[in-house]
Amino acid sequence: MWAGAAAVHAQGVTPDVSLTCENPQPIETYPGSTRTSIVNCDLENPSAHQIKVDIVIQSGALVSAGPASLTVGSGLQTSFQVILRGDLQMAEGQHQISITATVSQANGVAYPGTPTTYKVLAVVKQFSRLRVASELAFIQLRPKVDYMVSYDVYNDGNALDRMNIEIANYDELSDEGFTLSLPLVNVEIESKSPPEKVRVQIRTPKNQGWTDKYYNLQFKATSDYSVRTEGIPNSQIQSVTLYIRGVYLPGFELIGTTMITALAAAAIAGRFRVYDN
Repeated sequence: MWAGAAAVHAQGVTPDVSLTCENPQPIETYPGSTRTSIVNCDLENPSAHQIKVDIVIQSGALVSAGPASLTVGSGLQTSFQVILRGDLQMAEGQHQISITATVSQANGVAYPGTPTTYKVLAVVKQFSRLRVASELAFIQLRPKVDYMVSYDVYNDGNALDRMNIEIANYDELSDEGFTLSLPLVNVEIESKSPPEKVRVQIRTPKNQGWTDKYYNLQFKATSDYSVRTEGIPNSQIQSVTLYIRGVYLPGFELIGTTMITALAAAAIAGRFRVYDN
């Protein structure tokens, strides 16, 4: 039994400690973030004795750092901090942090104190990140044909996200005579899962003429979470070049050859007339 127990009971006060903590700020884990947050705690000694308090921290998947022990004078209060750190691009979620304080000494004498635990909730915040890739960068087509252009959309964020799909230059291509259709205007993708394949149906212009033309099809994906929560839309645009060949006119080469032959014959005939004169 603790040697000072009789004196303590005579005073009606036993070595004890009161522990309170605040919930930490959400932890950001996107590339370039600090990935840290701080738990602020207070230890209060209501007894008439100077006490030594051992601190134990349980933080689950989060890395934690804090004091192993603290000394608190009689009737005094002291503050300490617990640092939490998440992994890079850690999945969005909640983590319970348990901080336990136990009186191990009173007035320099070992004391079997009763543990006091305070629990806080650490939140790993969601962030948006995406990629867009196309199977082909250059496509050659003829006028008035149907074609399907495929794109892969990746969710590189740390939680489920909805990607809004659109053609960034839809009006421009429509004015040029293209017909464009998106079977899907948004798609939900799990974090770090295989890409979702999105297709764009196009019909090339029918009034192309005999000249060749180049166009850009600009496929755009935007994180819905970034629009709703982050304040700045997080978008990616992937361009594909469309090469539309002109319409071949049968007999065009023959007409050209005939015209050249006629011009050459006229020039030769004119030369002979000069000689005759």
